[in-house]
Order: sequence, then C-alpha cells, then structure tokens
Amino acid sequence: MIGEEADARLLASVTGKDALGFLQGLVTNDVLPLGRAPGLVWTGFLSPQGKYLADFFVVNTAETLLLDLPLLMAEDVLKRLGMYRLRADVQLTPQPGLHVTCGLGTAPDAGFADPRHPALGWRHYGTAKGGPMRIDWQDLRVKHLIPEANLELIPNESYILEWGFERLHGVDFRKGCYVGQEVTARMKHKTELRKGIARIAVSRMVGIGAEITADGKAVGQVFTQSGGEAIAHLRFDRVTDDMMAGDAEVRFLGTA
Repeated sequence: MIGEEADARLLASVTGKDALGFLQGLVTNDVLPLGRAPGLVWTGFLSPQGKYLADFFVVNTAETLLLDLPLLMAEDVLKRLGMYRLRADVQLTPQPGLHVTCGLGTAPDAGFADPRHPALGWRHYGTAKGGPMRIDWQDLRVKHLIPEANLELIPNESYILEWGFERLHGVDFRKGCYVGQEVTARMKHKTELRKGIARIAVSRMVGIGAEITADGKAVGQVFTQSGGEAIAHLRFDRVTDDMMAGDAEVRFLGTA
C-alpha cells in the first residue's frame, strides 16, 4: 500500500501521436517537457474569455501520459477537450483501474513531487489503491494558499492569476498561445492585481462564501477554514484593520 488514496480523482490516458501538442495548445502550462522525460505538471484549462474551467495534473509516468482530474469535473473536462480534437490523432480514455496516491516526506519510487508547493508532498500513479486519508490536507491548503476546484476555484467565474496560479507554477507566460491566453496575459501585464487570494485570521467559523466587509463596503469572501485561519479572496484596496465576516472578526495575514 503506497500512501493515501487521493480524494475524488479520476485518471484518463491521453494517447495518439498528437497528444502533447494537442494539450499544449489548450492548457495554461508548458507540457512539452513531458515528451522528453517522466514528470508531473499542474495546469489550468480556461474558457475563451480567460475564465477558469478546471485545473488538473498532466503526468508522464514513463509508461503512459495521464490526466489527473477532479472527479466532479472529469466528465465535463474530457467532453470539452474532445470538442477541440477535430482531426488530431488524440484519444482521451478514462482509466478507472488506476489510482492516485499521495503523501508527505520522501516520495516512493516512480512518485512525483507535487509541483504546486513543497508542503504538498508527492503523488503516485498505479494500480495499487492507497490507504485512508489521515493527513490534514485542508490545513495545508490554508497555510500555503492552495485553492481547490469547486471550493475556491469556480468554473466560469474565477481568474487564475487572482488565485495564485503563477506562484503555484500553474501558468507559463513563455509557452505561446492557449485558450484564454490573451486575457491572462493582459492581467499579467497590469501594474498589479486589484483582487486576489489571501490568508486571513477569523475569530470564529463562518459559512463558505461569507462576505467580508469594512466600513460598509464589500472587501471579499471567506473560503476554506482551518485552525482559525482561512483562504479568502480580497479586494486589496479595501483591506483594513477593521474587517468583519458576519459577527466574526477578520484580520489580513498575507498573500503568500
């Protein structure tokens, strides 16, 4: 048994002579290095308007090229990717017999460091099912500002640069065109982002999506919480020392 069974993931193989080039023209990160050696890349998939649709890992296990997808998004992502296939020699095939396992510390043989942040440990792909979840991944996400699909990252609403994709190695600005690239590049070359992901302290638990206010104005929203801290999305020019979310006091802790 290798590590924990990753929560709610689906693996799909990507085969055909055009597989990597096909993905390269669609996703936010550079996946071409996976054609030269085994590795793991985290990337986003955007709408033509530059809004988040999904995020996932692309992995070359040395045996096959796989997409490591959030289970709740997997069917829609594979359908959307398939719409771009046209005459490309690419096949996207779910692999329910394969499992994602994960853990902290030294990676096992054929395991890969999570490319988003060293604190997230490693991921492994194979036929062996992992053990029960024991690591507090939610606490790690809050401490290191790691957004999660369908919690912080909302399809057709979120912009990836506001959610830390550059800091987390999920976007490459030198790779060339991909779907949604123009909007993302414009946001990158602004002097600074007005809104974005941040870590806050909250005096008590509040509901996911609770509004943060200051001086009667909306500042942002609260998302995943752990140990008196939370991931938030804030309008930075409205951050003050006197913020509230309902009856909970809110304190800004930083953006990294």
